[in-house]
Amino acid sequence: MSVPQSQEHLSSLLRELCKLPKETEWVEFKHSNDDPQMIGEYISALANSAALLGKQSAYIVWGIADEDHALLGTNFKPSTARHKQQELENWLLQKVTPKIHFQFLEFEIEDKPFVILEIAAANHTPVQFDGTEYIRIGSYKKKLRDHSAKERELWRTFDRVPFEQQRAAENQNSEQVLKRLDYPSYFDLTNLPLPDNRTGILDALEADRLIVKTDNGHWHISNLGAVLFAKQLNDFPHLARKAVRVILYKGSSRVETIREIGGNKGYASGFERLIGFINNLLPENEVIGQALRKSVPMFPELAIRELVANAIIHQDFTLSGTGPMIEIFSDRMEITNPGIPLVDTQRFLDSPPRSRNEGLASFLRRIGICEERGSGIDKVVFQTEVYQLPAPAFEVTQEHTRAVLFGHKEFKDMDKEDRIRACYQHCCLKYVNREPMNNTSLRERLGVEVKNSAMVSRIIKQAVEAAIIRPYDPDAGTKAMRYIPFWA
Repeated sequence: MSVPQSQEHLSSLLRELCKLPKETEWVEFKHSNDDPQMIGEYISALANSAALLGKQSAYIVWGIADEDHALLGTNFKPSTARHKQQELENWLLQKVTPKIHFQFLEFEIEDKPFVILEIAAANHTPVQFDGTEYIRIGSYKKKLRDHSAKERELWRTFDRVPFEQQRAAENQNSEQVLKRLDYPSYFDLTNLPLPDNRTGILDALEADRLIVKTDNGHWHISNLGAVLFAKQLNDFPHLARKAVRVILYKGSSRVETIREIGGNKGYASGFERLIGFINNLLPENEVIGQALRKSVPMFPELAIRELVANAIIHQDFTLSGTGPMIEIFSDRMEITNPGIPLVDTQRFLDSPPRSRNEGLASFLRRIGICEERGSGIDKVVFQTEVYQLPAPAFEVTQEHTRAVLFGHKEFKDMDKEDRIRACYQHCCLKYVNREPMNNTSLRERLGVEVKNSAMVSRIIKQAVEAAIIRPYDPDAGTKAMRYIPFWA
């Protein structure tokens, strides 16, 4: 998705690039050469070279003289260009692997047309075009496989620099940094006094690695700083699709959308507003307590907070074009994040915390948005039991992880899968709390009357047959029988 940029910003970017004494490994100048194959190969070469040099983006600029960088203007117009009966940009997207972010930017200076192709740096694997990886050697484009030393260095770069410390914006002056980042929220959430001068503010942001000082006195904004405290994630093109989307559907299917909103603030500064927005969209259930009828949200807020925080923290930022998504239906809520989990979904309750984004996780723990000890899923399961809801489901697709909260169901309306899942999660929760599960505890969890204990015994038997729980002491009598998870 292209993010609109002002003519002023594009003009400034062009002039900065033209100040370079010559073409570099991350900048290529063209007059009007618009050969699609050439453009695709340069996307690969420049993306890989930018990663080697620690740059967030690389650029091809049309309308510039190679020798003296004079502003000539160009005849190239990518918005109308076509290749093999397709729009040029779509054709390039199909040929580039993995799907990194790039966009053509068209603008004018002094009535002359110019084009900048902004290309995100490779971030976890070398970028290919049409099955071949390229690299820049000086100002020349070469095949990466012919330069093994560069290839080894590129792979070491991917291993060395975590996503959070890669750059979201480069060479920003102090005014630009403070304009782009919601620094008052940073001081509010960290319970630090707001300094009365710009230097103090920047020093604090630097201490938390949200920004990095450059040799020329400017600043780079790190991905960590941008995803946590961006005033507008759209200000950082490669992060724009990482904003959390919330979609409300009519009924229990995706056929009709009632409302959709894409959050645009950083995760830390926008979290409370996001949770409030979700709660306002949720259907309500009527319950009777002490003879009074009252409405309560369909899902416990604590469970929502934990699952949304998990989706943000555990996402795989290297998957482009996708971000966390919350979908609300009449009977359930699905919370999806890019990336498959680092632990088996059946071990979510007992496994120590592991995250592919340790810097992000650490900061959100520090300000109280997520759990310090990895007990967030325990709390989700506990809350669903308190609210007498069906057990949540945790699912893995080819590239995503999904948590599903279900609306209230009477026991008689639960299917076999609902009941066995509730039995397993209840057993896990009991075990991590150093308590045994038995017929009585599961009966109370499912809201089943004593006279129907046999129904609960049948569920336990099915869970044992599915090999997800087992007797703690197989020789114990029927009434003394206790159960533990299969992994205990």
